[in-house]
Amino acid sequence: MGTSTPATSTSGDSLADILERVLDKGVVIAGDIQINLLDIELLTIKLRLIVASIDKAKEIGIDWWETDPALNRASGELAAENRNLRQRLHHLESGRSD
Repeated sequence: MGTSTPATSTSGDSLADILERVLDKGVVIAGDIQINLLDIELLTIKLRLIVASIDKAKEIGIDWWETDPALNRASGELAAENRNLRQRLHHLESGRSD
């Protein structure tokens, strides 16, 4: 009885190579879904998806995660400090009678 060996692909790239190439270059998928009834637009959905590495995204100007308070602790602390300062300012201005 012979031993069986797993089948391997020798002609293509591995999944890791393909993923590395996609993240390095970036891929954009865009599409629009529009629902009309008797030439009246009822609904339009615009879909935009970009798959890229963080470095590539920053290179093309996409960095929203750096300022999103839900994703960035420093931004959350800054937003909380901003709220506190606004409350203190409102308190000082409302207590002042000129």
